[in-house]
Amino acid sequence: MNWLEVIGWIGSVLVVVSLMQARVLRFRVLNLVGAVIATGYNIAIGVWPFAAMNGAIAIIDVYWLARLLRERHDEAAYEVVEVRPDDAYLARVLDVHAADIARFAPGYAGPRSGSVAFLVVRGDETVGVVQVHDEGAGTGRVQLDYVTPRFRDFTPGEFVYRRSGVFRERGFERLVVEPVPANQDYFRRVGFVAPATPSTPWTHPLPPTP
Repeated sequence: MNWLEVIGWIGSVLVVVSLMQARVLRFRVLNLVGAVIATGYNIAIGVWPFAAMNGAIAIIDVYWLARLLRERHDEAAYEVVEVRPDDAYLARVLDVHAADIARFAPGYAGPRSGSVAFLVVRGDETVGVVQVHDEGAGTGRVQLDYVTPRFRDFTPGEFVYRRSGVFRERGFERLVVEPVPANQDYFRRVGFVAPATPSTPWTHPLPPTP
């Protein structure tokens, strides 16, 4: 096997691996790299129909990557919908993703009385769930901040925190959370401040509603 065949196999493997990815962004990146390599390989060996096909796939991937990255932090791409903690659809979402939720929120035990719940949706697809429990004295504790695997590269839960008015309307002046290590960078990005001592929760002061 010569070096050109090795390159061709690498492109094919990347295309196959891309199809195994649950995350939208990761799929597009791997598929693009594989398609570009496959295009070059097929041009080199003169197989023009496959070169044209993979070239078209690469162009499609570039288009969708540009669109996905443009919408990554675009509030217009997502909508936050409040639901009751005992809502049947919410219960279904939590049940379907129970095993995955346990990985990222091992202490989560389901909705509690006195909590508020929000679904983050993109079109007709539910991509995230945020639940906050009323601790009293204007403090809300984040029980759950979960994003489905397809959209985990996009952190859609941040749109709930950006719209801090929804929490202020329910009497919250601050949010607190105790993130697991895998989630700490995310909570820092959406406005939570790490404590001086590890034993205390992270806090997110909510600005007054204009």
